Amino acid sequence: MIDNTRNAGPGAKVLALLLPGVFVVLWSTGFVFAKLGLPFVGPFTFLEIRYLVVIVLMSLLAIATSAPWPARDKIVPIAIGGLLVHAGYLGGVFGAISVGVEAGVAALVAGLQPVLTAALAGPLLGETVTRRQWFGLALGFSGVILVVRAKLGLGLGTPFGMGLSALAMLSITAGTLWQKRYCGGMDLRTGSVVQFAASAVVTAPLAWGLEGLRVEWAPNLVIALAWLCLVLSIGAITAMFVLIRRGKASEVSSLFFLVPPTTALIAWAMFHETLDAFSMAGMGLVVAAVAMVTWKPARG
Repeated sequence: MIDNTRNAGPGAKVLALLLPGVFVVLWSTGFVFAKLGLPFVGPFTFLEIRYLVVIVLMSLLAIATSAPWPARDKIVPIAIGGLLVHAGYLGGVFGAISVGVEAGVAALVAGLQPVLTAALAGPLLGETVTRRQWFGLALGFSGVILVVRAKLGLGLGTPFGMGLSALAMLSITAGTLWQKRYCGGMDLRTGSVVQFAASAVVTAPLAWGLEGLRVEWAPNLVIALAWLCLVLSIGAITAMFVLIRRGKASEVSSLFFLVPPTTALIAWAMFHETLDAFSMAGMGLVVAAVAMVTWKPARG
């Protein structure tokens, strides 16, 4: 859970090379498993249960490994990062899908995040975005549109749903920048407890007031909840924070361009959704775009 790969051996370096791909695959499953579980529970109730389960698991892990808890002056910045990355982003995505926005459309809107992050990383973090990277970002944006064009043809959902999708994109963008600037030294075990606890506090009134905490326990819901708690909330979030800690925010955010095509592939396997030539071409553009944004010339 702690990033020690900087001074580690060959095995850890290989793991570091594989981590971006692992993150993309894990993150992409979130849209699919949200679709799997949402027919049986409201979006905010779903998230509240997820937060509480992860809080218990991460607390046990932190206690078992004697992880250091953040100082008092660090709790609020860490909590704000959690509200942006968890409550804002996940609340927007789950809410949008629950009111009829297609998972691919939600992924498309979230896929716009790298453009906004790259534009803001310069003035806020002092990062330099080159012309090659800007071109890669534009290429990735084009690829994302191609991948989800079939989804867009089905309709964008309600204006409220699209507003929730936009909220998710803005929230994960702000969360990426905030995490890079204010939470770089946080322990990923205890820091996650603080972040999920803050998200649970904010989400609980929505789950109770709007949905009455109603749950229809079905096998698909249990599977989705288990996957989202263990694999997404622990595995994918930890991978994202490690990547943010080790690289530029604009480079890490470019990986989100890979999420819509990866989501399309997983949805094709699980729900038999079709992939046409335009989607395949879009995936190729996305892969090329990420390579352009994240590539670094070898140093002499």
